[in-house]
Amino acid sequence: MSEIQNKIMALTEFMNSKIIGQKDLVKKMIITMLAEGHALVEGAPGLAKTKAIKTLADCISADFSRIQFTPDLLPSDITGSEIYTASKGEFEFRKGPVFANMILADEINRAPAKVQSALLEAMAERQVSIGGKRFALPKLFMVMATQNPIEHEGTYNLPEAQLDRFLMYIRIDQPTADDEHKILELVRGEGTFINPQKQKNFEKLAIDDVEKATNEALKTYLSKELEEYMVQLIVATRHPEKYDANLAGQVMFGASPRATIALDRCAKIHAWMSGREFVTPEDIHAVIYDILRHRVILSFEAQADGYTSDDIITKLLTIVPLP
Repeated sequence: MSEIQNKIMALTEFMNSKIIGQKDLVKKMIITMLAEGHALVEGAPGLAKTKAIKTLADCISADFSRIQFTPDLLPSDITGSEIYTASKGEFEFRKGPVFANMILADEINRAPAKVQSALLEAMAERQVSIGGKRFALPKLFMVMATQNPIEHEGTYNLPEAQLDRFLMYIRIDQPTADDEHKILELVRGEGTFINPQKQKNFEKLAIDDVEKATNEALKTYLSKELEEYMVQLIVATRHPEKYDANLAGQVMFGASPRATIALDRCAKIHAWMSGREFVTPEDIHAVIYDILRHRVILSFEAQADGYTSDDIITKLLTIVPLP
């Protein structure tokens, strides 16, 4: 393993020691960061979503910002606004919380469309436009938005076109009983967050380390056969009738080319984080649910029959032949 691989492995191990019972979330967050994307996380309250993104920021010498989305939030509350400075006799731009490296957009579906669009535009363009001027966002910029699956009153669901801007849609579950005991032990002995700089055997990463890891991970070898397999999986979401007649009436819209790019990047990073120099089918399968979950739109009939996008993805993995 290279030096930067060892650093990313140490980061993963450290975060798993702080975020008990959410190893999949930790791994997918790091993959999202290295893939220069953003994640939408769905899970019940109290599952350490806030702590996970804050811990990641603390481990990387990065700025952290938390935005609580509410119905009365304004776009300027996120991006910032121009303030008139009397002493200078001119308007001055005051940056909003979006100008940080790691953003937690808590309960993004609680805010109306204009506010959601303000954040999603920043995610896509990596810049903010105010008063005819453009302000670049930091080099390392990752948004982790959350949705609460329990309450739906007073929510503004994200349109499919906006959901497509998220690299991954991660669903997390409650911890097991064993993990629950470990959480209690951790909280009783920890009290407050331990600064990673004081943690033995852990060296805080620099933002340049993240860029170096990204560049190295994306050089992971992907065979032409597996590339064709990935493309066929994506094409199957658009034309499922070519593989299974029963699926034809269950999928309304398939995944866009953005999904192909995301699958390519995330599969390479997953293989690299696993210490391999090449991508295997297991790497593709490990990330495909998070990449396609929000990009495969079911028909009304499929939803009425109780199907989910995960069911369709599982079916696709069985009918699209491996190389």
